[in-house]
Amino acid sequence: MRSKLIGTFLGVMFLTSFSVCQASAAEFSVTVKNLTHGTWFTQLLITAHDRHTDLFEIGEPASAALQAMAEGGDISGLMGYVDDQGADSVATPADGLLAPGAVVHDVFFDTDRSRNRYLSIVAMLLPTNDGFVGLDSLRIPVYPGTYTYYLNGYDAGTEANDELVNGGGAPGVPGIPADPGGNAGTGGSGAVNIDPNTNTTNTTVHIHPSVVGDTDPLGGMSGLNSAIHRWQNPVAEVIIKVHNRRRR
Repeated sequence: MRSKLIGTFLGVMFLTSFSVCQASAAEFSVTVKNLTHGTWFTQLLITAHDRHTDLFEIGEPASAALQAMAEGGDISGLMGYVDDQGADSVATPADGLLAPGAVVHDVFFDTDRSRNRYLSIVAMLLPTNDGFVGLDSLRIPVYPGTYTYYLNGYDAGTEANDELVNGGGAPGVPGIPADPGGNAGTGGSGAVNIDPNTNTTNTTVHIHPSVVGDTDPLGGMSGLNSAIHRWQNPVAEVIIKVHNRRRR
C-alpha cells in the first residue's frame, strides 16, 4: 500500500493560505535544503510522476535501483525507471553534493497535459552505509502558493550500518563511500549498531536510526564522529511554489 504522506515526511506543512487539494498544479518549482549539521546529500533525483510510480515503499524491501542510490549515490537506475514510466524528472549535477545548510533552488516543472501529479525526491546521505533522504509520492498541491514540507532520513535495509568509511558504495560491498566533510576517523571495529542479543536487522526500508559514532578518531566502534555526524529527523526542507493550475 502506498505510504503517501505517512512517514514520508513529518506531517508539518506551512501553507500560504491554501490546503492540499485533490488536483495538482501544472507549473511549479521545487527547492530542497539540507537541514543537517554534518551530513551531505549526493545527487538528488526530483521527479513528478503518476500514481502508479514508487521510488520506495516503507516496510518493503528496496529495489536494486534504490539500493544502488542508497549505498553509493547512483541514481541512474531510478532515473531510468521513472523515465520509462513517463515521469518528468530532474537530477542535480552529479558533482554537486549538497552540503549541510546548502540549498538547491527552484527546480521547475510543467506537468500540464500529463498525469504526473505526484512528487518524489531521493538522495543518499553521506556518510552513511545505506541511508537516504526521501519523499514518496506527495500529491502536488493545485492552488498557487508556497507549501513547505520536512523530509525524513530512511535506511534502505540493504547493508549493516558498520559506520566504517572505506571507499565502499557498490551494492553488496560493506562500508561508506566517503565523508565529504573530511571528519571521519580510522581504526573503527565496525561493531556499532549490532544487537548481541538478537543479531537481527530490519531488511526493509525504514526510518533511519541515525549514526551512533564515537569520539575516538583512531579506533572505537565507529569511523564517524558523534559530535559532527549524528543527526535527527527531519533532514531536509522542501518548498513547492505552485505557479498556476492545471488546465482541465
